[in-house]
Amino acid sequence: MMDGELGAFLRSRREALRPGQVGLPEGVRRRTPGLRRAELATLAQVSVEYLTRLEQGRDTRPSPEILAALADALRLDDADRQHLQELASVNHRQQLCAGERSAVSRTVRPEVRALLEALRDRPAYLLNRLGDVLAWNETFDRLARPLGLLDGAHPNLVWFVFTDERAREYFPDWAELADQQVTELHGLRRGDPATDAFAERLGRTVGAPFMSRWQRRPVAVRSTGVRWLRHPEVGPLRLAYETLDVADDQQRLVVQLPADAASAEALDRLLGRRPGGLRSVAG
Repeated sequence: MMDGELGAFLRSRREALRPGQVGLPEGVRRRTPGLRRAELATLAQVSVEYLTRLEQGRDTRPSPEILAALADALRLDDADRQHLQELASVNHRQQLCAGERSAVSRTVRPEVRALLEALRDRPAYLLNRLGDVLAWNETFDRLARPLGLLDGAHPNLVWFVFTDERAREYFPDWAELADQQVTELHGLRRGDPATDAFAERLGRTVGAPFMSRWQRRPVAVRSTGVRWLRHPEVGPLRLAYETLDVADDQQRLVVQLPADAASAEALDRLLGRRPGGLRSVAG
């Protein structure tokens, strides 16, 4: 169960909010990043004592009215509001108890494998909620194996991004990619002890590059976007990606497509295909 997570989440959002964002003077002698407790309490019209109890985990069930007031005062976006409601719901213990979550799935259904193969013209791979790369098609193998991502018997995308120096070399937007991996890990967490154990191991291994992101508790997951890749064999690639949830399996299917004509031609070369065989998203 996510003991103390409600308070930690509120504190993370308070410390991330600058006074100027809510119309308060910045000041010059602030020992606390972001808003002070007293400032947030005033904005939300709650007592400092009550806000302290919430942040320290001594009260885990604020009323819907207080939740709304805190969300408004903290300028939370939709994803953060939803996460806050989940943490503080009336059925908090039933919803977020570790025993209620199924084990991390590492089994790939035959139908999903068939779908991966059907996407033979596009790199595609399957992840579970820990970022384990469970299955992939031949096109993704040709793309990812030279990077080192598929080294070892049990490749993991999050672990590769943070622990393998090649990731920083091959992904020019490494910092953005690292943010995304932590956001997905945190957004799918929801009381899963396996996720917490994985995050603890990763934090011990790499320290601040992971922990500073993990402690911010990001939850707004992006299911689509464009990623830059400096491929060791064919050079720069811009790959658009689409992420699809696999029903009931807590798994995600990621499909990549060339984002421009140059990337489509480079991917053709990598796959040994006739130039122009692949079309870019823009084309």
